[in-house]
Amino acid sequence: MDGEKVNISFTCQRCLQPVILDESFRNMDDYARAELALPIYAKKNAEIDSQATNMEHLVLPFRLTDSGTGTNGFMLISDGKENQSLGTTLKARANLFDFLSSNSEIDHPLCDECTDTLLELMDHQLKLAENEWNDYNNYLQKLEQTDDTPNIEQLEKELNDLEMEEKRLIDELAKLKREEDSVKDTIKSQEEEKERLNVDEEKYRKEYSKYRRDLMLSEDEFHSLECQIAYANEELEKLKRTNVFNMTFHIWHSGHFGTINTFRLGRLPSAPVDWSEINAAWGQTALLLSALARKVNLTFERYRLVPYGNHSYIEVLENGKELPLYGTGGFRFFWDTKFDAAMVAFLDCLAQFKDEVEKGDKDFCLPYRIDKGKIEDTSTGSSYSIKIQFNSEEQWTKALKFLLTNLKWGLAWVSSQFTDEPITLPDLNESAVSASNI
Repeated sequence: MDGEKVNISFTCQRCLQPVILDESFRNMDDYARAELALPIYAKKNAEIDSQATNMEHLVLPFRLTDSGTGTNGFMLISDGKENQSLGTTLKARANLFDFLSSNSEIDHPLCDECTDTLLELMDHQLKLAENEWNDYNNYLQKLEQTDDTPNIEQLEKELNDLEMEEKRLIDELAKLKREEDSVKDTIKSQEEEKERLNVDEEKYRKEYSKYRRDLMLSEDEFHSLECQIAYANEELEKLKRTNVFNMTFHIWHSGHFGTINTFRLGRLPSAPVDWSEINAAWGQTALLLSALARKVNLTFERYRLVPYGNHSYIEVLENGKELPLYGTGGFRFFWDTKFDAAMVAFLDCLAQFKDEVEKGDKDFCLPYRIDKGKIEDTSTGSSYSIKIQFNSEEQWTKALKFLLTNLKWGLAWVSSQFTDEPITLPDLNESAVSASNI
């Protein structure tokens, strides 16, 4: 109301809004409070009747209040109808609300809106309970009207069967649990085995990668060796087809000179060849004839060839005298006879080689005939001395050229014994300049 002061001491226990209590709470007597303190949900009818009887014999307690201002020193017994203090009133109201809350499932106090909502909810629950009661009541009436009585023995038998089935299922469940535990143990062991296999797999994978790498390296090395072997076989076949004597001793001509390994053998007034070149050519010639003799297992009679580069010589077996196959001075009519004797002895050794070859091959013959220090051209009947003394440079050079031609024929015959290829034997005189090399 306007202009009036309103004291608010409580709030709604549901929405927590302030609650203004009705004035009737101020003038509530003890009978009303005791009635409100009764339980809302009675457990037994006897308890409710007992509490109602007690209410009829309720004697209100007397209250002691101060008389006057409290300065007179005595108390008056009152019937409780006097005005109570504010603290006492609030305490009474709080106790009342506690009684109400303890006797129901709802906390008090409540505001009007929450009370209406709660009443609607309780009405709905009441309707549901009434419907459920009606269903049970109808079913009870139906059972009372039915004359069928259950077969106790059959039900007991069904119960026993169900109990046995339950026991069997329990036993089967226990068995399945044991199998489950066994399977779990097996799974655990398999997991451990899997981990071990994974470790082994990783180990084997690393080893496989290592061995695979070694295999690839070995294959590369194998292919490399195959290529090297193929190349070596090709070189071997090439070497087998190669004439070692022709590769080692190349006999040809250079103008009027016969050459061996590009060294000219001879001397002309128009072409004075240095004696160091002539001596080197004689060293190569001695080495060639010595090699050919060893190839046909020939041991020379009377002489022994000693190839010694540009200081080669021939040893006389009878007295051990050494005949030098090299010169040291200019060309003159009176020459060192030892050099001439050495060249004659060399020509004799070449004749011995020819005779040895003819023993095994009747068709073999040298293009120029050898006769006591001279070489004869059978096509013209001319003969040329191998000596320098009482001889011209042209004649001596010609004889040396025929000597190299005979050596080339001997070399070709020896080479033919180690190959199936046909041998062409060219001449080294002026008419054979265009002939092919051996």
